[in-house]
Amino acid sequence: MTGTLFLLSLIFFLWVPLEVVCGAGNASDSSSWPRSVNIGALFTYDSVIGRAARPAIAAAVDDVNADPSILHGTKLNIIFHDTNCSGFLGIVEALQLMENDVVAAVGPQSSGIAHVISHVVNELHVPLLSFAATDPTLSALQYPYFIRTTQSDYFQMYAVANLVEYFGWREVIAIFVDDDYGRNGVSVLGDALAERRAKISYKAAFTPGAPESAISDLLNGVNLMESRVYVLHVNPDSGLTIFSVAKTLGMLNSGYVWIATDWLPSLLDSIEPVNVDTMNLLQGVVALRHYTPDTDLRKRFVTRWNDLKYKKNAGPADFNSYALYAYDSVWLAAHAIDTFFREGGNVSFSDDPRLQDTNGSTLNLASLRTFDGGQKFLQILMRMNFTGLSGQIQFDQDKNLVHPASDVLNIAGTGFRRIGYWSNYSGLSVVAPEILFRNPPNTSNSNQHLYGVIWPGETTSIPRGWVFPNNGKPLRIAVPNRVSYKEFVAKDSSPPGVRGYCIDVFEAAINLLPYPVPRTYMLYGDGKRNPVYNDLVNQVAANNYDAAVGDVTIVTNRTKIVDFTQPYMESGLVVVAPVKKMKSSPWAFLKPFTLEMWCVTSAFFLLVGAVIWILEHRTNHEFRGPPSQQLITIFWLFSFSTMFFSHRENTVSALGRTVLIIWLFVVLIINSSYTASLTSILTVQQLTSRIEGIDSLISSNEPIGIQDGSFARNYLIDELNIAESRIVTLKNLEEYVTVLQNGPKNGGVAAIVDELAYIELFLSTTNCLYRTVGQEFTKSGWGFAFQKDSPLAVDLSTAILQLSENGDLQKIHDKWLTRNECSMQLNTVDDNQLSLNSFWGLFLICGLACFLSILVFFCRVLCQYRRFIPEGEEVAAGEIELARSRRGIRSTSSFKDLMDFVDRKEEEIKQMLKRKPNENKQQASPSTDGQRSSPA
Repeated sequence: MTGTLFLLSLIFFLWVPLEVVCGAGNASDSSSWPRSVNIGALFTYDSVIGRAARPAIAAAVDDVNADPSILHGTKLNIIFHDTNCSGFLGIVEALQLMENDVVAAVGPQSSGIAHVISHVVNELHVPLLSFAATDPTLSALQYPYFIRTTQSDYFQMYAVANLVEYFGWREVIAIFVDDDYGRNGVSVLGDALAERRAKISYKAAFTPGAPESAISDLLNGVNLMESRVYVLHVNPDSGLTIFSVAKTLGMLNSGYVWIATDWLPSLLDSIEPVNVDTMNLLQGVVALRHYTPDTDLRKRFVTRWNDLKYKKNAGPADFNSYALYAYDSVWLAAHAIDTFFREGGNVSFSDDPRLQDTNGSTLNLASLRTFDGGQKFLQILMRMNFTGLSGQIQFDQDKNLVHPASDVLNIAGTGFRRIGYWSNYSGLSVVAPEILFRNPPNTSNSNQHLYGVIWPGETTSIPRGWVFPNNGKPLRIAVPNRVSYKEFVAKDSSPPGVRGYCIDVFEAAINLLPYPVPRTYMLYGDGKRNPVYNDLVNQVAANNYDAAVGDVTIVTNRTKIVDFTQPYMESGLVVVAPVKKMKSSPWAFLKPFTLEMWCVTSAFFLLVGAVIWILEHRTNHEFRGPPSQQLITIFWLFSFSTMFFSHRENTVSALGRTVLIIWLFVVLIINSSYTASLTSILTVQQLTSRIEGIDSLISSNEPIGIQDGSFARNYLIDELNIAESRIVTLKNLEEYVTVLQNGPKNGGVAAIVDELAYIELFLSTTNCLYRTVGQEFTKSGWGFAFQKDSPLAVDLSTAILQLSENGDLQKIHDKWLTRNECSMQLNTVDDNQLSLNSFWGLFLICGLACFLSILVFFCRVLCQYRRFIPEGEEVAAGEIELARSRRGIRSTSSFKDLMDFVDRKEEEIKQMLKRKPNENKQQASPSTDGQRSSPA
């Protein structure tokens, strides 16, 4: 007994020190690496997303705890809480979860619950890692502790907008669940469409959990609208009900377009086996699915999915992309916790004084404690970067995952096929996003590509995307009730109640459309005066009319509020004024040429005569004689006689003949032009007007007439700064004639400014008593006006082009607007006169020929002059006078001596140059050198 007590005492004393030592060591380790760390999980168990998320989260926790390279022995505990798809219960469950001192929470899946819980985690500094809350507004700075581990609907809605733009649609109808998830997603869709000049024409919202009857009423109303492109943004658990009702209403037939967001692929991925009835319901639907790269890591997890033991404990497990994001969320938390501990972090919680004072409330708010290291842990989470099942896990500055991308799917047969991809890096493409990320970003329209789509009704033709609303309301078309120029548009007693050129063009274009257009024509105006067309266009923009058909001019301020079709008639502003016949003048023969032309032509007659005389004087005896006779030869007998090719003098020198040939060619052109111009002046009736165009009209202070209701009034006042007091409004053709006849001095106008189409008709009805003066000073056209973004404007523009190409537009024009052409010219005298601008090239050639000929001539004369009296030569005393005429260039002889030499005949000079040098030396005087050196 004593031995036993001794042995027990020895064991006790040995064990206590060891326990103290070991206990001290473990305490030291637990300060930085605790035995366990708690994280929470919030989602709805019994939902499409929840059934996929629960086994994925549990598998991720087991994989983390089994991996020795992370957390180093610290166990990761997961605490599940079911939000039961209820906002209220979700808040309660979140508060209960926070009582367990969790350092992070995975979830929730609902965006509405995430909005409320985010306020809780903000106070307690616990990061919220949501794998399914896709509401774009959750990325706001208001929720710093909310981290989205899946893709935001912001990018998904831009993908939908890209699809709408790619297929050329302009309007869509958004059908969505009326909660934070639906409303905020559709709001982003509206912004994305607006950037691409498209819009949401109607937002069809229904309450969460709405009965089938409410959905049927909603779709019945939608089906009566114009757009046939539907974007469906709902929850996976209620989305199929909408398609079922739509099928019953015939809204899944040819001509309809359905674009579903990622909820539909998530639902279909989770259905095992494939339900044939469900797939038949969805034929032709286009859907988007979050893109996840097909890596080996992902393949291993998908293969492992069916063997997860958690399926047996938690009921059926439905695999979809949210399972991958839930799995990666757990690993994100694990990597961040590991880094947190490595950087000296400590898991500790402290009481919040504000939660201790509950004012007598029985709620156990004091059990909620703040995570002391929450701010540091949040920063670590935001800089994590690793590759998970869903791809790269890394966040940008807006807390969104980098490189968001989607699969573009088309449901056909018993499954769906991928027709392309979308990424915010390159838009729509048939190349996988990870390949495109290696190249520079390119979102240009030419770079957008998709494979062919099989649309509802098993058609491959892209649906037009809209029809006329099937609500019994025909198109309301406003027609101007004109009192003048009724050939264009006017009231009619027989159906459809209007007639005219514009109406026929519109009807012909409507008949070319591949669909019926119910329409009702409604007269606009009191019938006593023409309506104001700006007001008519404003009525269309204000939705009082659907369109305006008539002689509506396309001008800038109108295009800002309505859409116009392709112009079906060209028309611009012109000036029409009274004209009078030009009286014949006894000086009409001078009118063909301007004064400048007459002066230059006369000068060249004298110049050429003088040049010919210089070139011919030494060799041609007809150009020699007394000075008076030579002047007559130059200025009359030769110069002016060449005008009629009747000169008698012959030219013998080569230079003279060259100049004469060129001059005769110039004279031929001048004679021909003069004859043609004079014939036109004397034989064609000429008209003239005091007003020469818009410029002279602006510079005057006289009244100007305009058509009642025309845009010309605002144009003259606002653009040309013409005083409003000068504008006279004219109601009908009779007033046009009256004011033009009276003129500005008798209460009339100096001219009328109106569109060319009206003026041509006016001139033909007045037997061409008036004329347009000047040029058309604006360029515009007539078109049919529709409300902004109306697809009918685009289709009618195509129809109008077709009418123009097949000649029908011209036939309609000839039917209503046949008229007599006013062919008589309206020109001023200056318009018919020929100026120097038309002939300066000829005069330049002739002048150069004269200059070069004179230059060659004098060079030859100077050479002869130098040879005639070489330097150092002596002259006999008896030939002093002859020597003076032979003095060379280097002597001090006067210019008269040179002229005397030039005046000698060519033959005489040649004979003198042939004398022998020795004879010249014998006849030379001894004092010749002295005479040469003395001045003449």
